[in-house]
Amino acid sequence: LGRAVEKGKLEQSDADAIRARITPTLEYSDLADCDLVIEAITEDLKTKLEMWRELDDIVKPEAYFATNTSSLPVSEQASATSRPERFLGLHFFNPPQMMPLLEVVQAEATGDDAARLGFDLGEKLGKTAVAAGDNRGFIVNRLLVPYMLDAMRAYEQGVGSIEDIDTGMKAGASHPMGPLALADFVGLDTLASIADVMHDAYGEERFAQPQSLRTLVEAGHYGRKSGRGFYDYSGERPVPVDPGD
Repeated sequence: LGRAVEKGKLEQSDADAIRARITPTLEYSDLADCDLVIEAITEDLKTKLEMWRELDDIVKPEAYFATNTSSLPVSEQASATSRPERFLGLHFFNPPQMMPLLEVVQAEATGDDAARLGFDLGEKLGKTAVAAGDNRGFIVNRLLVPYMLDAMRAYEQGVGSIEDIDTGMKAGASHPMGPLALADFVGLDTLASIADVMHDAYGEERFAQPQSLRTLVEAGHYGRKSGRGFYDYSGERPVPVDPGD
């Protein structure tokens, strides 16, 4: 919101009004009377299941639950609750206030009312909503993740430098961001988790983590959020860095 105001895209009064509609809390009990609870915690199935079991006993039974997972099965999360027919996937894209897409995932037990709620919410928020099957990665990540991983393998194999690979895809395919810069933006730790989920599900090498990704994650270099990934973000502009350095 602050950046939007700085760039003249939003008035300060509008930013203040948006902030006023946000009520932070650390207590699940404050969600008891919500009509819809959307989860966006870490991309770990065990952690999500523990959260849903706890929430299921707190939130009113007529409420709907939705997961923002980008790769984990919606059906498995739904089965951890007493309301699988009221459970769906609502995969927003980062940053959600800017990105127009919303993947609405109707799991096997998801009722038509819940799915309709997802599309109605998307319309209310001005999103472009698409129906995605309950498979690992849904639509976009099923196609996008192997693209980013393949760019890493291309770099490892000497196809091009980090900067040239990114510049090539921007100038040659009209992508707004190159695949390695995009991986840094997504978060390399998040990308590694998604890759593991999809590799376990499909057993295809194109979903396996490249060595450069493993090296960076093990070193705690997660991309933009940590200040370093395939690029170093400590200066005025990102600078490419060899993952082994």
